[in-house]
Amino acid sequence: MKNLLIAGLMGTVLSCGTAMAAPAYIEKAVADPARPAEDTKRDAQRLPAQLTEFAGIKPGMTVVDMLPGTGYFTRIFAKVVGPKGQVYAYVSSSGDAALKAKGQDPDNQLASLKNAYANVGVIHGPLDHFITPTKVDVVWTSDNLHDMHDKFFGGLDIAATNKAIYASLKPGGTYIVIDHRAAKGAGLAATEALHRMDEDIAKQEVLAAGFKLVSESKLLTRPDDDNTKKIFEQGEHDHTDQMVLKFRKPG
Repeated sequence: MKNLLIAGLMGTVLSCGTAMAAPAYIEKAVADPARPAEDTKRDAQRLPAQLTEFAGIKPGMTVVDMLPGTGYFTRIFAKVVGPKGQVYAYVSSSGDAALKAKGQDPDNQLASLKNAYANVGVIHGPLDHFITPTKVDVVWTSDNLHDMHDKFFGGLDIAATNKAIYASLKPGGTYIVIDHRAAKGAGLAATEALHRMDEDIAKQEVLAAGFKLVSESKLLTRPDDDNTKKIFEQGEHDHTDQMVLKFRKPG
């Protein structure tokens, strides 16, 4: 017991696994009737209220939803931070060629979010030159870290990306990483083959940028998931075993 207490005081990682009621401002954001049905039907598996609380996102904060997909978390964050806060949906320019080939305009991605939420802005640019208009409180990415290692991103400089994220944060700001967990020791081959991330490598890469790993959550830990299979072989995307990591910029 004494050793555990000392470890806690020294700032070693705390593990959070209990799903408890989130603050009212988070519960209200998740219950927002404006959220699309295709989002709300995923809540039981994605646990957005508990994860948002774990991230420490509060009213008035500035938050980046990096690689936001269709904006599932962006919408929730917009309501949580409120009118005095700001949310940036950071869309990577790495997929521009693929979008243009489909006749889509990359600059119009998530345009509906900008129109629906006055406190949401969309940043469109390369991840390894990640930059925000002001220093931010939280950078969040969910189920994307493995993709950043794949051919789709055209040889993205992961080290430069993590350093740029670090630079964008305020002192004491947090970087939240959620991703499908590969089997221990799977290595980087799992990113392209399985759409999973080796947790040890994820930690090493982020820590190398200067971050401190301050907390891990077991909210999305699912021991019955076969970590050696592609995530899409397991059925629905949201049922996989996932790491939930909180890194902090010192200061």
